[in-house]
Formats: sequence, C-alpha cells, structure tokens
Amino acid sequence: MPEGALDIEFNGLRHRYGERLALDGVGFTARAGQVTALVGPSGSGKSTLVRLVARLYEFEAGSLRVGSVDVREWPLDALLARLGIVFQEAMLFHGSARDNLRLARPDASDAEIEAAARAAQAHSFIAALPQGYDTPLGERGARLSGGERQRLSIARALLKDAPILLLDEATASVDAENEALIQRALDVLCQGRTVLVVGHRLRTTRHADRIVVMDGGRVAGQGTHDELLRDCETYRRLWRDHEQARAWSLGAPGTEEGQA
Repeated sequence: MPEGALDIEFNGLRHRYGERLALDGVGFTARAGQVTALVGPSGSGKSTLVRLVARLYEFEAGSLRVGSVDVREWPLDALLARLGIVFQEAMLFHGSARDNLRLARPDASDAEIEAAARAAQAHSFIAALPQGYDTPLGERGARLSGGERQRLSIARALLKDAPILLLDEATASVDAENEALIQRALDVLCQGRTVLVVGHRLRTTRHADRIVVMDGGRVAGQGTHDELLRDCETYRRLWRDHEQARAWSLGAPGTEEGQA
C-alpha cells in the first residue's frame, strides 16, 4: 500500500439508495496536500462521496482510487488508518476525555494529547471539567455541548495525524462562537493533508484549493471560487442565495442592512 500524501480519484462513479440514483457518473480528483470542497443543494450527493471513501457504502459502477489503488483493494484497517474523519455528529464514547482522544493513538503521551487538544481549541474546556482530562463524558459525550464534542473530535483527528481528512458539515449545527473556534482548529488540521470537505456554509469553503459543485448526483462544475462564479450557473445561484441569507441574518427585514 502507498505511503505519504494520497490523491483520491473518482471516475464515473454511480451509487443508488434503493431505486434512487444518488451519484451518476461523478468524476474528479482530490489532490494530495490540497483542500477540495464539495458544495451543492441538499441531496446532491456530497455526503455520499465522502462516505464512499470511508467504505461506509459500496458504489454500483465506476472507480474510486486512493493513492492510485482501488479503494476495494485496500485492507479496511489499512485504509481507515489513513483517514481522519470529522462528521457533523461527533462520535464520542463512554469514558474520559483522555480515553476518547487516545482512541486515535493508543500510545500517545499525555503531552501529545494536550498538544492536540490545544491545537483544536479544546484544552480550556477540558481543563475546566471536574477531573480535567480524566472526567467521564457520559454516553456519547452527553456532558459536553455540541461545539465541545466537535472540537474533541478534531483533537482526536489531529492526534491520529492521518494523511487524508474527511470533513462532513463539521460546523453546520453550532453557534457562531463555536464555529469560529472549530474553523480555527480545522485550519490547523488541514495543513499538508488531502482534504475532502462537504461545505454547508459557502464562506468556509470559498478559499479551498478546488471546489466541486454537485447538483442532482452529477458534477455541475469545478474550479476556484472566482472561476465558478464566472463559469458555473449552479454555483452562482448557490452563492447568491448564501449572500442573501447572510444579509438577512445581519439585520432585521425591512432595515437597510437586512435588505443588503
């Protein structure tokens, strides 16, 4: 199996949920060392693509290669060892904060665990818990807020230090303060990796190295933010809707700011 930075290549990919065709001939490459963002309307196939990389689903036709090797030829444990995964619902387990972090690397030292937590903007809230890093978190991290669970999940991905990072709506359901903290942590986590990120808020993906626009299970366009604004009608529509929604959130309807 290849080592180091790994491209992810999608070629003619088809996938169904029952009778519904979710992906129809999708092809693009997420380059090693770059951030590739997936954007598009709800149900366009963005999350499906990320889950296919992690072998959570099996595709019907086409090919998916990780590091030039068909994803189905990778031993599952070897593939998962090369993936850092941060999804919208942070997967935490019964045990302490330290236990949850050490799942990524059982041999990690306490200093390495704390360094990862600091980089993920998680150290301060962990340290404030009654027993710090040894505080039991409850089933699925029940004693933490959504933003805290997400930052702990990012710290775990940092500690794992995998060459590929899969992010699916990592900031979609948190408040503005937590979103800023999580985005800062993600900026650290993405450096030097092959990153495939599903974008919920376009302002968090506009600076990606490459943006792939999905619509109806197909690629509607790909390029940089500026290229897509120029060449892709689907992206222009998404960006226009995004900017209008931001304007409404900044001011009440009927005000000058709200109508901007």
